[in-house]
Amino acid sequence: MVERIRLFSQHVFFIVFMYGGRFGIHLGSALPCFSCPFVQGCAGHCYLMALQRTHVGFQTAFEVFFSSAFVHVLWPFALFLILFLPLSKLWCAWLCPFCLFQDWITLIRKRLHIREFSMSRQVRNRLKPVKYILLALLILIPLAIANLGLHPDWGLPFCQICPARPILPLFTGNVSNFHIDMTNSVTIGFTATAMILTGVFLAGIFFKERFFCVFCLLALMHLFKKLSPFRFEKNVHACTGCGNCEQMCPVDIADVHLEKGKNHMPGAVDVLTQDCLGCMNCVESCPVDNALVFKWFDFKIFSSSRQYMTRKWSSK
Repeated sequence: MVERIRLFSQHVFFIVFMYGGRFGIHLGSALPCFSCPFVQGCAGHCYLMALQRTHVGFQTAFEVFFSSAFVHVLWPFALFLILFLPLSKLWCAWLCPFCLFQDWITLIRKRLHIREFSMSRQVRNRLKPVKYILLALLILIPLAIANLGLHPDWGLPFCQICPARPILPLFTGNVSNFHIDMTNSVTIGFTATAMILTGVFLAGIFFKERFFCVFCLLALMHLFKKLSPFRFEKNVHACTGCGNCEQMCPVDIADVHLEKGKNHMPGAVDVLTQDCLGCMNCVESCPVDNALVFKWFDFKIFSSSRQYMTRKWSSK
């Protein structure tokens, strides 16, 4: 039931984000999901473009709070938080267009009966810092353009190599982003890198479910998760250690399964990790009543249930 609702939500918002602008829907430029600004007629796009336009001179940093720079720097960030806080990670698995695209690729692989690539915990743990290193570069490169004379063609560094830029416009019939820009060495480097990364990520997405999400720069959301009323909690003393949560997680998160509580204190423990997409697959697969719970404030959105899990898998 929850899986069907999620899939319905994904498809509805894919249509809204990708084509809504053609029908007068304008959701701004600070969305906490991968909706690409290079899709003509999109209803809104992700915050990463606004983040990359943070061209603030060091000598005028104090003036940011007293000038028009507030509009260009702080307002998009404030809007990003306003949109993110109520739904938190639900933006990822329930609303993100690129996440749905990955699910389509996974569905094709499953229909072809091709086995999924396995990523070990050690490899995944080594990859975790990558998204934050890239996030830091997204902030440092615009500052270097404004203060150190870095060539303007370095602007929008992530958008220039993001696989979503050539892929998502295809759904509007636009193939223009599949090319090598020969203007200068910078543009050649960026566009060639984009083509290589697009191929790599398409292969990765095919053989590993939600592969792109491992590197998603909207990990920025995790830094502010404590401000959100959205919670994912585990009753560590109810857990039987079956491991279903880890096995059914599309991004192989082990933390929920391994979490045993701090100092074995009674009660629930927050297990919303940086890689969690909020898909709720783990909760659907947990055989213990209320061992895993998604909450909004103190209201239960969805909790694990032996009856629910039994009914779900008996219908497969």
